[in-house]
Amino acid sequence: MADEQPLVAVLAAGKASRFGGGKLDANLKGRPVGRWVLDTVESAGLMRRFIVTGPESPQFARDATGWQVIVNRHPERGLSGSVEAARRQAVAQQADLLLVLADMPLIEPGHLQELVATPGSTATRYPDGRLGVPALVRASDQDWLANLTGDRGAGRVLAEIPRLTRVDAAPHSLLDIDDAAGLEELRRRLG
Repeated sequence: MADEQPLVAVLAAGKASRFGGGKLDANLKGRPVGRWVLDTVESAGLMRRFIVTGPESPQFARDATGWQVIVNRHPERGLSGSVEAARRQAVAQQADLLLVLADMPLIEPGHLQELVATPGSTATRYPDGRLGVPALVRASDQDWLANLTGDRGAGRVLAEIPRLTRVDAAPHSLLDIDDAAGLEELRRRLG
């Protein structure tokens, strides 16, 4: 299995209530926010991939050629429901699982490649020291993901994985879009 690419799950089932809905389809320099992440995964050369959406898939996901869409039928359960849907896919295929959020448009292909190339399970270490996604959870460690509940970040559960490797990323690449003001700030930064 070491020679196989992981499954990549782009998590896109959130309701975007702080944004007012439609966040992942919002225009960011000519592309939907969610499309940026898909392009990054593709640029990283990761071919085994799917998008986890809620029952009403965002347009960017419906338009994504070469991507399977997995529906999280319980998006009200928050991030944990999407992670569980992704975990089930990975377990069924006995595959490692790379978790990526669809609202992080600046994540870099090189960071995803580093997570995949590092032995064992890996998580992104944020500048403040906390752990989070993107994260690669090896097949042997995926039972830990079942401990995730609600809409809180995965960092707490990732930290429980024995021998987890922490991988730093460029701080600017870890920006996520939570609300309309965040999108406007990102637009300003990108010029």
